[in-house]
Amino acid sequence: MSAVQRVEAGESPEAVATGLGINRRTIYRWLAAYHYGGEEGLKAKAIPGAPMKLNGKQMAQIAKIIREKNPLQLKFEYALWTLAIIRQLILTKFGVKLSEASVGRLMKRLGFSPQRPLYRAWQQNKALVESWRDKEYPEIAKRAKREGAVIFFADEAGIRSDHHAGTTWAPVGQTPIVTATGARFSMNMLSAVNAQGHFRFMTVDGAVNSTVFREFLKRLITGMTRKIFLIVDGHPMHKAKLVQRFVQENAAAIELFFLPPYSPELNPDELAWAHVKTKIAKATVQTKQELKTGIERIMHRLQKLPAIVASFFHTPTCAYAKV
Repeated sequence: MSAVQRVEAGESPEAVATGLGINRRTIYRWLAAYHYGGEEGLKAKAIPGAPMKLNGKQMAQIAKIIREKNPLQLKFEYALWTLAIIRQLILTKFGVKLSEASVGRLMKRLGFSPQRPLYRAWQQNKALVESWRDKEYPEIAKRAKREGAVIFFADEAGIRSDHHAGTTWAPVGQTPIVTATGARFSMNMLSAVNAQGHFRFMTVDGAVNSTVFREFLKRLITGMTRKIFLIVDGHPMHKAKLVQRFVQENAAAIELFFLPPYSPELNPDELAWAHVKTKIAKATVQTKQELKTGIERIMHRLQKLPAIVASFFHTPTCAYAKV
């Protein structure tokens, strides 16, 4: 009962089995008994009711498949483990038919929970990402400390007037309608963040190109008393000749470094944009000026909340840059 309670509280079955020094098959047998018979199923007596449809060994196999494989590898249509797909997996593999509600309870008992996945480009080179985290960035950080420079991460993003997200309370069965403009317009933005919670930004009415990026760099170094080590992705505009020329002419004030290709998750500034987009997506705007005003209000507010900006550097994919 203690072992099952620990799994119910969020520990993985494998970890509990290891901690108790029991065979991993035993913990899955206990979970199967609890799943179908509750606490009574764990007592030393016959379990009343219908017999278990899945035994401990089968539950262990399901847990192993979901933990180690992608549905696409098993010829399913989608890449995400949904209850419907897991239900079909159980039916195909063991000939056992369960309801989705039963599958959901089973997943919780096996130590799984529904989570929003992090997407990665298939073109991403894992070796380059690891090299960046373990070697390149630590060297940049050491050099910044040695030279008294401050490290910023920068990025660009755009948001459209028809970008909406979020939920609202309403009577059951009555989907609410929120009126919004049918016109489509957008604003582009550039920003930079550092681990101390500083946030700098610029809004752009139009395309973001190398000329705009150079203007952003000018604003970024204005008023700074320390050299900036600016980390960006490998977009062509970041490497354009006029940008390179500006950086060379202001070598005492700024230097650029580049993230590995296809690795936006390494950039904490991506989280700044996610924060802004989440806020603006709950609003309804009628004009481009209202969109710009709303964006700038949110970003000015974020500038006054350095703790939130600094928290972007504590997420698992960006924690390497928090110091």
